[in-house]
Amino acid sequence: MLFYLQANNPNLIRKDREMWNITIRALVHLGAILVVDVFFHFLYILTIPNDMKLVKDLSDWSLAGLAYSNLVYDWVKSAVMFGVINTVSRLDHLDPPNPPKCITMLYVFAETHFDRGINDWLCKYVYDYIGGNHDGIFKELVATICTFSITTLWLGPCELVYIWSFFNCFGLNFELWVAKLFSLPPLSTIEGLMSEAMSRRIRGLFNAVNFWQIVLYNVLALNSLDFAKFVAKRLLFKGFPVSTLSVLLVTYCGIQLVKERERKMALLEEPEPSKPKTD
Repeated sequence: MLFYLQANNPNLIRKDREMWNITIRALVHLGAILVVDVFFHFLYILTIPNDMKLVKDLSDWSLAGLAYSNLVYDWVKSAVMFGVINTVSRLDHLDPPNPPKCITMLYVFAETHFDRGINDWLCKYVYDYIGGNHDGIFKELVATICTFSITTLWLGPCELVYIWSFFNCFGLNFELWVAKLFSLPPLSTIEGLMSEAMSRRIRGLFNAVNFWQIVLYNVLALNSLDFAKFVAKRLLFKGFPVSTLSVLLVTYCGIQLVKERERKMALLEEPEPSKPKTD
């Protein structure tokens, strides 16, 4: 419906500096295309996980970086595909959907998607339709099961897709379970006594663990089950405590920076309070 209204709008007027913004977006996407080309030809991040003999010789940090880079690559690929189409659409006075959120900016499963169009459709007709405000544990469970059942059929049912769907469905529900647990006393009372900074730090620790859950669960779909199991074993067991805590510390610092950026953006978007009129 929105596309129909935009495509049939007779009053086509460019906003201020709109062509400048479109040009900048096009240059950014051109740079992203070059980055993807470099990833393909020189970094071998997609082929290295298929050689388990080589993977076993990598250090813990190299292994973590390889798993993370695979998700970054997939996001860049999606961002380029959506970005080029979005740029052309804006030239035709259309307002296309936003590209997927960068994996570096993610720390909750609810925002994890690489195809915004399919994600918006699933949220509108399945996930939000069944789950409502997503506060009820049972409704959320039914909503996520139905959503990932449809996603499984869309991706093509197979063992790897079943495992990927199960873990991502679990991740969405686990977030709600933890949030419900911390909203109950005595945990809610303890958090209420903390300063805002301390509460943010503790939540950041959980978000850091959540980030690596997102990485491990989605590496399944991008590479293989063997690679995902090997990364999890090295980072959680063989690399504990030095590698595990070091990776979580770096992730924690990155998440705090992301949260601070989101907080500043939210403050900028807030309307300024109206000043009282003076005679």
